[in-house]
Order: sequence, then C-alpha cells, then structure tokens
Amino acid sequence: MISSELLSPLEELKDCALCPRECHVNRWESASGICRSDASFNIASICIHKGEEPAISGPEGICNIFFTNCNLQCIYCQNHQISDVMLPRQSFRMELKKIVNEVTAILDRGINMVGFVSPSHFIPQMKIIILAIKEKGYSPVWVYNTNAYDKAESLKTLEGIIDVYLPDFKYLDPMLARSLSKAGDYPEAATSAIREMYRQKGSALHLSEENTAVSGIIIRHLVLPGQINNSMQVLRYIAEEISPRLNISLMSQYYPTAGVIDHPFLKREVYDEEYRQVVDEMERLGLDYGWIQGVDSTRHYRPDFEQDHPFEQ
Repeated sequence: MISSELLSPLEELKDCALCPRECHVNRWESASGICRSDASFNIASICIHKGEEPAISGPEGICNIFFTNCNLQCIYCQNHQISDVMLPRQSFRMELKKIVNEVTAILDRGINMVGFVSPSHFIPQMKIIILAIKEKGYSPVWVYNTNAYDKAESLKTLEGIIDVYLPDFKYLDPMLARSLSKAGDYPEAATSAIREMYRQKGSALHLSEENTAVSGIIIRHLVLPGQINNSMQVLRYIAEEISPRLNISLMSQYYPTAGVIDHPFLKREVYDEEYRQVVDEMERLGLDYGWIQGVDSTRHYRPDFEQDHPFEQ
C-alpha cells in the first residue's frame, strides 16, 4: 500500500504547468496536454546504460530510468520509439513497486548512480521514486538527464534532491528550435534552466575516488549537420554568460533517423570538418573541461527500445 504522503507530489498534476508548455491540464483525468502523459509512471525502460560521459557511466554504467513522451518533440530524436507523443503508451505504465524493485536490483550489483532521462514533465513521479528508493535504505547519486526545456521554478524544487544535472543545450536560434523541436522559446527556457542548475551546483564537477560524478553539472551539446553556427553560439553563451569552467560534452554522434531521411540538412551525418570547427571554437573559448567524441561515434549510440536492453546491439 502506497501512502498518501508519498504520492502527494502528484497533486500538482491536476493543473500541470511543470514545463515551459504550461498546458494547465488535469493529468489525473486524461493525457490531453502536449506531452500526452497522464499521472501514471510512464516508463519505457529501466536499464544499465554505458553512455557518453565517463564521469556519468563509470566502468560499470548507470541505472537509467527512461520516461516516455518527451515534452520537446525533436524531429530527429534518437529515442523516437519512446519520445514520440503520437505513439500509444499503455504498455509503458509501471507500478511503483516494480520500478523500485528493478532499480534496487541494479543498485545491488554495485552500480551507485540512478539517472532520470527526459524527466521534465515527470518531476512529481521522479520525486516519488527517489523517496521510495531512499525508504529502502539506498542513497545513490541522482542524475537529472534533461533536454533543458525546463522551468527554473520546477528545478528550484529539486535543490538538495538532485546531485548531478545533465542538460542538453540544443539551440540559441529560436527559429531552429521552432523548426526542429516545436519550441521557439527553447533558447529562453534552456538558458534560464541552466542558470538555475548553475546557481545550485556551481561550475565544479565533484568526483568520487572512482572518478564518477557525485555533484555538479555536465552540459551536453549535439552538433547538427549544417548548423555549426548554432553550435558556436551555444558554446559562446556558456563561456561568456555562465562560466568557462563548466564541463561540456560535445557530441558528434548525430545520425539521421527514419523521420528525417528526406530533410534538407538532417538527412546526413555531421561532416568531420564541421565537428572540427566546433571543437576548435570550444578550445578558443577556453572551455577546457569535458569531453569530445571520435568521428565514428555516430555508429555506436543507436538504441532500440523494442529490446529488453535498448543499448546492447
């Protein structure tokens, strides 16, 4: 039996304004908002993920909880099988007990990090999962893995709860954001969100003895084909408006999914020279902390959520 106190965070879903969409729908009654998510625990996968950043994955990987129906709807999303709001989601509803059992079983294997992927519109459910796992006596590092289309007000409620923020910083060009992610206000929302994360954590990434993150921020940026000016603008904003000491994960892993194979510029991979120019700008700006990817990375990060283990190909 789940206590009413444990479930109390779900009350705000009766007038949902968690993310910048601010739909103000009652998710207890229906899934009628832009994300088409109700008040359930809509989770596509709980799995061990050995991702892009060594400080997050470590040698053993991280236990990632993948929420469904992303609030951003990027047309090129590599996780489109679970993020696309137009797909049915009944099979992805999980009971809290099952979630806790699956997560703690992974933690019992020696993994001590739990990541929430695309959690912006599931913050109340995330808080409940954290509380339930803590009640079992576990205290892993909690990672908030987000597209950064978050409200700063919502992030303020996570201070003292989330250990590591792992936001994408996709665009500073509102027209590009509107075209590719149906969110012309993304630059404003993302900069506000990342500034709030920075207020909470500062620029330093604190590591354990095993060199895994225990507190801080890592900002991810995916370089898109033909859009290096946007990438350079993002990097300049970080260096000049926030801090050049922040850790950056600059990704070259973009690949065209089926939905964009006919798109004017998204239909191809990123050219080596394009990525090199962005890396050069990163170095020029003094963004010396973080990671870059090899040019062959586009071959390796292709999840299949129809499998029990999406990242094991």
